[in-house]
Amino acid sequence: MWIVVMFDLPVDTKEARRAYAHFRKKLLQDGFAKMQFSVYFRHCASEENAEVHFRRVEMFVPDDGEVRIITITDKQFERMRVYWGKRRKPTELPPAQLELF
Repeated sequence: MWIVVMFDLPVDTKEARRAYAHFRKKLLQDGFAKMQFSVYFRHCASEENAEVHFRRVEMFVPDDGEVRIITITDKQFERMRVYWGKRRKPTELPPAQLELF
């Protein structure tokens, strides 16, 4: 399962820019990767694990702006079409599953 965080945060004042930078930094610290400007994603092994990350993101959402969080399955992520200009670019591969011996 994949979590996608999309946000539109103001950067018109020094304080707003600071809140924006703090939010991005916290996403990166929580294991999210940048997909596009203002779109970050991460893989989770289960719905319970995804819920943990939902709660973490909720804790550091800034006071102003808009943040949306969605989940998609591995199959849905695999069917994503990515274009770089006019050329089709392959979708990122999901991370390898953790193996325990």
